[in-house]
Amino acid sequence: MSISESEKAAASGGEKMGGKEVAGDAGKSILTRHEAPLGWLIVNRPRVKNALNYEAWRGIVAAMDELNADPEVRVIIMRGVTADSFISGADISEFPSHRANAEQARAYRDAPGNATNALSQSPKPVVAMIAGICIGGGLQVALSCDVRIAARGTRFGIPAARLGLAYPLEGVLSLSQIAGPANARDILMSARIFDAEEAFAMGLINRLVEPQELEANVRDYATRMAANAPLTMAAAKATIREGLRDGADRDLKKIGAMVAQCFDSEDYREGVKAFLEKRRPNFRGR
Repeated sequence: MSISESEKAAASGGEKMGGKEVAGDAGKSILTRHEAPLGWLIVNRPRVKNALNYEAWRGIVAAMDELNADPEVRVIIMRGVTADSFISGADISEFPSHRANAEQARAYRDAPGNATNALSQSPKPVVAMIAGICIGGGLQVALSCDVRIAARGTRFGIPAARLGLAYPLEGVLSLSQIAGPANARDILMSARIFDAEEAFAMGLINRLVEPQELEANVRDYATRMAANAPLTMAAAKATIREGLRDGADRDLKKIGAMVAQCFDSEDYREGVKAFLEKRRPNFRGR
């Protein structure tokens, strides 16, 4: 699904994936595509530059459940439906009705929190394909993905200080852990917008590529990743996540069980055998 194709399709209410036209999704805020070994999670609100409303936040959770349940999907790629925006933030037009005060904000907060947890806690790797705009809640979503690949020219920032709202601890911790406390203070308190080169220098994104090369680069990277052992990738993701918790909160039994599962798996035997036979392994995820 090239960016140019998806832009054209957005205008006509459909899009292309793998050269095939997909229609009838114009009313859905979140789309999924199964293109084994890849799965696509697509934010489909082009008229508001993919700003996430309450429905879209909930849609991310449902989409992740669907993609996680497909054994043929090894790696999930998240992107915006068009090239002009990954996610432009939360849909501020909902704030007067859904986040008018602290009580409403607490109730609403569950939706973004559940969405980011669905991304970060998925057993499958999630790659963010970022182009155009990655602002506010969009950056929060991107930071919940495992790897972030962005096009030059993308704009980043968290303008919460211009709106008078504050991010919950989980979101601020994620930003601080990835970009460092000094950069987190700069981003949150200045509320400034910065370019992809600066985001790369901060460590907010893993790779920086030319816009016309973005999808091919992401697709190639994710396809190579998908050839690795699924149980090993799930264990690595869970171990890193637990390692970032306070020592007393770490689920060491869970990590130990996942490590043992890898050593007892068919994939481990296949990996060793393939290495000795000097061929590529054929992992099955069991």
